[in-house]
Amino acid sequence: MAENAPLKAGRPSFGSNMRSSSYMQEHQQYRPPQQDGHQGIDSIVEGLQHTTVTAPKITRKFSGVPSPQSPPKIIDSGLNHTLSHTNCQPAAGTTSDRLIATLIYKTKSPRAAITDYPPDRSPSPNPSSSSRAIPPNLAPVRTLSNFPLEPPPPDPEPLDHLYGSYISPLCLTSFLHLLSSLPSRQGSETLSSSHRCLDNPKHPSIVELTVSPTPDPTYLTLSDLRKHELIYRFEREWNVDVILQADSVLRRYPRLVVFDMDSTLIEEEVIDLIAASIGVEEQVSALTARAMNGELDFSSSFIERAKLLKGVDADIFTRLRTVITPTKGVAQLIPALKRMGVKTAVFSGGFIPLTQWLADELGIDYAFANTLASDPTTGKLTGEVVGTIKEKIALEQVVAVGDGANDILMMGVAGLGVAFNAKPVVQMEASARLNGGTLLDLLHIFGFTAEEVAVLTN
Repeated sequence: MAENAPLKAGRPSFGSNMRSSSYMQEHQQYRPPQQDGHQGIDSIVEGLQHTTVTAPKITRKFSGVPSPQSPPKIIDSGLNHTLSHTNCQPAAGTTSDRLIATLIYKTKSPRAAITDYPPDRSPSPNPSSSSRAIPPNLAPVRTLSNFPLEPPPPDPEPLDHLYGSYISPLCLTSFLHLLSSLPSRQGSETLSSSHRCLDNPKHPSIVELTVSPTPDPTYLTLSDLRKHELIYRFEREWNVDVILQADSVLRRYPRLVVFDMDSTLIEEEVIDLIAASIGVEEQVSALTARAMNGELDFSSSFIERAKLLKGVDADIFTRLRTVITPTKGVAQLIPALKRMGVKTAVFSGGFIPLTQWLADELGIDYAFANTLASDPTTGKLTGEVVGTIKEKIALEQVVAVGDGANDILMMGVAGLGVAFNAKPVVQMEASARLNGGTLLDLLHIFGFTAEEVAVLTN
């Protein structure tokens, strides 16, 4: 190496007899404390010289399995509502125990106020007075002599006005609490449920609830449950119809649907229309109304009304075809039932000429009604009824739809009797109630959604 060659700078190193707090301090490459109070990096490092560093705590994601680190959370809501399992196949050796509740909001049905007293009567009526009539929605009796001394209870608060004019979540919760308050079988599981919106999922007006287990039939049969005061009050509070059915395969697959004609398949009462043609409508309509409300025996009242029709032209049934109005939804319902393979029939206390014509027009398979005798010489009705006044498929698969008291027997024999915009006595006796604007809602009772109904009706 040349003598004049420059010496290379040696690499910095820690001497054996040197103790340095840091490499940066040894080479004066640190930032002294600033005037603003912030420490330099070397001061921070020196402060950690005698500090014990512990390993970071590793947090594992919850795997869904409870453990001491992830204990189960218990929420006591009083209800166990699940989106599955209720409709599952039951365990081996057990049978299904499910109740189907179809809630249909009365979108077009106004509320009846029973707290509005007539102007001429005080809240404490005088039973001795018989000169004033009582509106039918005020009390279960029609005469003041039988009127209770206490005024009727106030109408339930219209909760749908507070929480939405549809089947709201709170409406469903209220119904589930109602069912949970009913007696259950000893040792049965906690009430569980699932629901399906059959129309609009955001603001549904038709919801199907599946509930398990059912109330103990020893204390409360399905027939009694349908008439239970709590169910009736719930319907009034939320402005809904509640249709209760035992869940079975037969519910979803009816084989025969039977309809009344007057005020069910059509909007009119045919016998009243005939009476109007000769000016006896008022007398006949009064008898019809009392018969439909169950105040008169239907057979005897029918004979009396038929007598009032003596002298009517025999071709009246042909002329009435132009004024008959099918109920909303009927024209779509009958073809939909036929696509499902369901037979249909019309059983009417009316007259076969119009009943058979309507069946042919709508595509109904069978028609049964009465026949009025006519004089071939004069071409006039005699006012006499010919034949018997009417009433291998399993009855469980028969559905009967009607509105009058004369339909109660038919609806009682069928597997499901549906009162469609019916008289009060029929509403109380029927298995199911429909108080809507269209008869097409019948398909929702079978469990069809709006989408499925659209497929059947197109």
